[in-house]
Amino acid sequence: MKFEQLIYEEKDKTAWITLNRPAKMNALSMALSDEIVTAVDMVQNSKRIKFLVFKGAGNNFCVGDDISEMPRWGDANGIMRRARYYQSMANKIEELDKITIAAVDGYAVGGGLEITMAVDFVIATERSKWGMPEVDVGITPGWGGTTRLARLIGRRRAKEINILGALHSGKKAVEWNLWNRLVPNDQLDNEVEKLLELLKVKNQQAMRQLKFIINRGVECDLYTAQGFEALSGALTGAVNGMWKIKDADQAKGIMGFMRKDGTWETRRDLAKDFWVD
Repeated sequence: MKFEQLIYEEKDKTAWITLNRPAKMNALSMALSDEIVTAVDMVQNSKRIKFLVFKGAGNNFCVGDDISEMPRWGDANGIMRRARYYQSMANKIEELDKITIAAVDGYAVGGGLEITMAVDFVIATERSKWGMPEVDVGITPGWGGTTRLARLIGRRRAKEINILGALHSGKKAVEWNLWNRLVPNDQLDNEVEKLLELLKVKNQQAMRQLKFIINRGVECDLYTAQGFEALSGALTGAVNGMWKIKDADQAKGIMGFMRKDGTWETRRDLAKDFWVD
């Protein structure tokens, strides 16, 4: 697949997506956004890739939507369709069954910050800056700047970030639980590689389950979230070899359906007319 506004690379079970519009501080053009969606789909469909890293070319991660293209979005309905498209893009990133990392240098504002909110880990340089300055353009965020941000740092701070529109230090992002770790400006790539080295020796299925149940659990009530935890524990036991349960049919129902006999036939004969009058 040939890309024009991003660089896509695969190396040792890791995909690297580098936003490549350095002259525009990697602003998200419509074309770049389409390429991100295509690249993320490639990662999702790959059985070989286990990790994904987002980076920005030059000295910036991403300054968000390319404001100069916004008139091309169309009328109010077109703007809403575009916002939903971006929401779908962020959801795709968040839903990946891979571990995702954002390597942030320079500015991560607007849509750039929204990308960091959809990944699993964020490592940033000491000179990095972040914020949601859309308010001073006269617009509001469309794909995480009010929703994911409030879930990550709380509604009061999310209001501060969005309504005031200031740009903040990477240090504050770590202190506010928005990002994971700050590193010296020349150590970003090295820290990402160290994190990948650690992740590669983990139980990959366990990490997939942990990502899934944490993402799902934070959006629901405690008892539902505990249900995810319990089922994940059982699945962990099963994939580690403890899968046989004496009163489970161990695929006899499926095999019976395929052959139209055995366990499936017995069950259907008893069930198909039960209490139907």
